[in-house]
Amino acid sequence: MEGKIIKGVGGFYYIHLHDDRIFECKAKGAFRNQGIKPAVGDNVYMDIIDEQELKGNVVDILPRKNKLIRPAVSNVDQAVIIFALAHPEPNYNLLDRFLIMMDRQDVDTHICLNKSDLIKNDSIQEIKKIYENCGYKVIVTSTYEDEEGYDGVRKLHDMIQGKTTVFAGPSGVGKSSLLNALNPDAKAKTGAISDKIKRGKHTTRHSELMYIGEETYIMDTPGFSSLYVDEMEANELKDYYNEFAIYSPRCRFNGCVHINEPDCEVKAALDNGAVSRLRYDNYKQIYEELKEKRRW
Repeated sequence: MEGKIIKGVGGFYYIHLHDDRIFECKAKGAFRNQGIKPAVGDNVYMDIIDEQELKGNVVDILPRKNKLIRPAVSNVDQAVIIFALAHPEPNYNLLDRFLIMMDRQDVDTHICLNKSDLIKNDSIQEIKKIYENCGYKVIVTSTYEDEEGYDGVRKLHDMIQGKTTVFAGPSGVGKSSLLNALNPDAKAKTGAISDKIKRGKHTTRHSELMYIGEETYIMDTPGFSSLYVDEMEANELKDYYNEFAIYSPRCRFNGCVHINEPDCEVKAALDNGAVSRLRYDNYKQIYEELKEKRRW
């Protein structure tokens, strides 16, 4: 039987089949001997051991489209980073760190600004424009009485159809409400899976895939409050701020990092408002962090 790993805990892998059954499986010893570890998102072949108890063995892993390190998942089509516009207050430095992390792993990433019913539209449009000018698709959502927010949920629904999408963001941003708005059956499906894999229904402690129909999977990841971008050199960081690209070739120095160099076109663009001060301040903070790490 062919299926997809939706979760792995304690040496057990939970395989979702096309008929919506979920089997609890162990991986055969040959994987360990070859140094291969199944990952959430893997498409696999399994042998059924017990049809009634829904138990089996993973016997083969199909070729992977990709495999991410953080979060640990394979065969991902895209990521959606969810931030609340209020309650909790958005930390855009944290948002930038996630965007960098996904960009380094070659994953198409979109931004979802949730809880639009809690903030004035002018402020929403301002932050939306900042990130759209950096090349990201930004969707504004609300699961409450807010016309634009409801329209955003519809756009998000269309965006994820037929794909495997990583949903990530800090705790409290409304991921669960969005999941239920995207698919009213999601709550029931989550409950059924939770009973099977003994997961608390309201707390995501491990990354797992949720099937919501029509070849559409959402990876629900644990909420995070911090994220360190530490797998690069400080002078590489500029390459992950897309808005710098049109100005940096005109900088006086090759390899300009846009911090203290004279005749820097990125800083000139910052001064005239063409580059966002919010984004630049985030860039400078992360740059200094990476530079300090290098000293040690």
